[in-house]
Amino acid sequence: MTTGTERAAAGSTGMSTILVTGAGNGIGRATLLHFHGLGWRVAGLDTDTEALAELRAALPSTDALLLTCDVGKEGEVARAFARIEDWLGGAGLDCLVNNAGIADPYCGPLADLSLADWQKWIDASLTAAFLCSRAAVSLLERTADAGAPASIVNISSTRAVMSEPECFAYAAAKGGLDALTHAMAVSLGPAIRVNAVRPGWIETGPWQKTGRRSQPAHRPRDRDQHPVGRVGRCEDIAEAVAYLHHAGFVTGQHLNIDGGMTGKMIYEH
Repeated sequence: MTTGTERAAAGSTGMSTILVTGAGNGIGRATLLHFHGLGWRVAGLDTDTEALAELRAALPSTDALLLTCDVGKEGEVARAFARIEDWLGGAGLDCLVNNAGIADPYCGPLADLSLADWQKWIDASLTAAFLCSRAAVSLLERTADAGAPASIVNISSTRAVMSEPECFAYAAAKGGLDALTHAMAVSLGPAIRVNAVRPGWIETGPWQKTGRRSQPAHRPRDRDQHPVGRVGRCEDIAEAVAYLHHAGFVTGQHLNIDGGMTGKMIYEH
């Protein structure tokens, strides 16, 4: 449970607060820690209890709240946001990052894709973004009413606009997330700005929990796919989220963070 001391600290510091879904590993973990390093209070939701335990051990409880939650399930989201509102102690939420999703995009041949498996991809990313955004609106509006920037950043994918074989459900979920982004931007503005980041190839190995952590070993051909000369890092996405939160004249946009890969024609030899 959130203690009275933690509630008081969260509600009285005047610090900005960010909530990141899928915060346990990869892009979510990097984003959470990036903003904490900038002096923000951070809240994170994830189903990976082990990863959340590591983060709890690393961050002070007065300015970090890590909750186990399947953000694709309405009841769990409602319970998590009740805890978050209590922890905020009357303060608002500055930024919501809808990052949760199934990382593996490959679902196999279309003829073999079950409705249940299709729904898992949709719920993990698109339904989760809807549920969390809906729950966060009143908290974001508190911040906007106080005259500070309030924003939602959705973590989409370059696969929303370009495909590899057998990624049907993942691509559909991310394409839907792109559409949800501009729809929310129009409806929630001017109080709340809403944008999306489309990561390309991002190496998440260094940002996994301890038991799954790895260091990349990329081939020259991997680096050569990118005009910038390297594969992406989770830090690249965290920095893009920070930019979009503060970019006061940017809303309803989809920012490719892909090292130029989607702009480069690659021929098979």
